[in-house]
Amino acid sequence: MLADPVSGDLVGRAPELLAALEAESADERHTVTGELLTNTIEVTSGVGTSVAHAVDDIAKAIAAVRAATDPAGIELLSAGSHPFAQWYEQQVTDKTRYHKLIERTQWWGRNMMIWGIHVHVGVEDHRKVFPIINALAGFLPHLQALAASSPFWAGESTGYASNRALVFQQLPTAGLPWPLHDWSQFEGYLDDMIRTGVMADASEVRWDIRPAPRWGTIEVRACDGMSTLPELAAVASLVQVLVEHFSRELDEGRTLPELPAWYHRENKWRAARYGLDARVIVDADGIQRPVRDHLAETLEQLAPVAHDLGCAKEYASIGTILADGASHARQLAVADAAGGDLSAVVQHLIREFRSGPETSTHD
Repeated sequence: MLADPVSGDLVGRAPELLAALEAESADERHTVTGELLTNTIEVTSGVGTSVAHAVDDIAKAIAAVRAATDPAGIELLSAGSHPFAQWYEQQVTDKTRYHKLIERTQWWGRNMMIWGIHVHVGVEDHRKVFPIINALAGFLPHLQALAASSPFWAGESTGYASNRALVFQQLPTAGLPWPLHDWSQFEGYLDDMIRTGVMADASEVRWDIRPAPRWGTIEVRACDGMSTLPELAAVASLVQVLVEHFSRELDEGRTLPELPAWYHRENKWRAARYGLDARVIVDADGIQRPVRDHLAETLEQLAPVAHDLGCAKEYASIGTILADGASHARQLAVADAAGGDLSAVVQHLIREFRSGPETSTHD
């Protein structure tokens, strides 16, 4: 997010910055581009040989953006939502695909003042994609809870850890994935959606987890924007470890676990509402566990996979989020200490994005 350094409000100044930034990133591993709203700049890594490699790309991209925004008097922050900005004051980027989206989705489309992260993990065989997606869906609430950073919306405390999760699913083709079981069913879904005018191509599938045929990846899209790079690295490592674990299980001839669709829906709501304090349904029998406890057990169980992938350090830092709280909890603590002043929350997010997580609840 691009923000005024004094008021903390969003500023729609991406267009004046992007021409130079996009040209500079053309020869780099990372890319810097615009997004739906002119108050946003998106950064993307190249294909990394490790989580650290990909996150280093992101760090370099952010540094490049700062080289443009600091002289221009613009601050940067990252979270699932801005604490007090109003949707009707934001400008849509002047691109045909964005105008078409707003024309179709109207009020809900204009309300998409949301920021998220997408983590891609390469999969070598299309026959693995949907078994892995269906198993990975059981961990969406865990990922959503770790990343939850949108407790405020348009100046109000929503009571949700991730209000973004519930706003985003209002768009057509967004939300939880349909329970498909093989690639041919996915192709049939795409054919139906394109033939009936729901979307133009596969890129408009906006599920919380989706196949990305262009890249040969599974893409996890359920997470709010991360407030700090260490937390981004932690969540990215968990995604990679889970995908690799399920891939190895398939290689061993094992059937991957799946939950009924109604459990996934409930889990998503619980994680959005309660964050890391949620109790989630962890198996098809309806067993419920505190998400913190289930995460801790999973971290221990899959630690050898993280070691093999070279992301043990990032993976271990998930424990820091469990101990210190996710961004939504820190934001609420700052707001409480400031007597409800949400401009203090914005300044907190600006500092965190620049320097890393703030463990103190007082300025």
